[in-house]
Amino acid sequence: MASKVTRPLWMGLPKWYTRLAKAIALTIVVSIVVFPFWTIVATSIASPNEVIENGGWVIWPSAVDLTAYTSIFKGEVITRALLISGGVTVLGTATSLVATIALAYALARPGVFGGKPVLLLVLFTFLFPPAMIPSFLVVKELGLLNSFPALVLPVLINVFNLVIMRGFFQGVPTELIEAARLDGAGEFRILTRVVLPLSKSIVAVVGLFYAVSYWNAFFNAVIYMDAHNYPVQAVLRQYVTQGAALSDLGNAEASILNSPQSVKMAVVVIATLPIMLIYPFVQRFFVKGVLTGAIKS
Repeated sequence: MASKVTRPLWMGLPKWYTRLAKAIALTIVVSIVVFPFWTIVATSIASPNEVIENGGWVIWPSAVDLTAYTSIFKGEVITRALLISGGVTVLGTATSLVATIALAYALARPGVFGGKPVLLLVLFTFLFPPAMIPSFLVVKELGLLNSFPALVLPVLINVFNLVIMRGFFQGVPTELIEAARLDGAGEFRILTRVVLPLSKSIVAVVGLFYAVSYWNAFFNAVIYMDAHNYPVQAVLRQYVTQGAALSDLGNAEASILNSPQSVKMAVVVIATLPIMLIYPFVQRFFVKGVLTGAIKS
């Protein structure tokens, strides 16, 4: 008589009460995450009078009122800030990806001249990042103050992204690279025709990291740029923390100026929406790219 095969505990099916507890816990966590964002959206689309009557926050508006959004876009501040943020994000992400891919591929190849000292230098900057005053002095001496390259060049390569991508490139089979060399391919052709087609997941993940970083950056803009050239996150900081720039809404209604909370929440939604729209398209690469690069590094 065959003996009964017993499964390990970690392979067994959970009990019904375990599944119920997990569902309840997941519901609580999702509610904690969703509720604040929903409150922001609801407040931004509520009427100014309703926001004032409810003490500045609305959970469920009685009617959809887009006065805050129309008032914001009547002025030039948010429109210009969105264009600046979009341009810096697109160009900065593309430039950072090219630089990171090139350096990661060079550091991933064995026997590269100077590879070890350069890698140690890069890791040193990760452990000891530059302070604010030296960074400002370097940018000033290079003549980059109040110029858009000042938002890109000081943060061109992120060491974490570089290490992740280098680890992924090290996992590319050496046989494929040697076969390409035997066919007469140079390093650039090997990178573009062999390595990158196999690295779509890590490139998408690192690109997302860079895009989010450039879109959310405000500290460098506050230091290096004047208020006229602020990206949207720096303008959002003015709206939310200082209550500034409300006079720049153009011919906004007086009720909006008396209820800046709805304007603040509308700016928060506008600043958050682009990344939320991009993320679903790269989500399928996210886990694979991060885990693979981290394990191999």
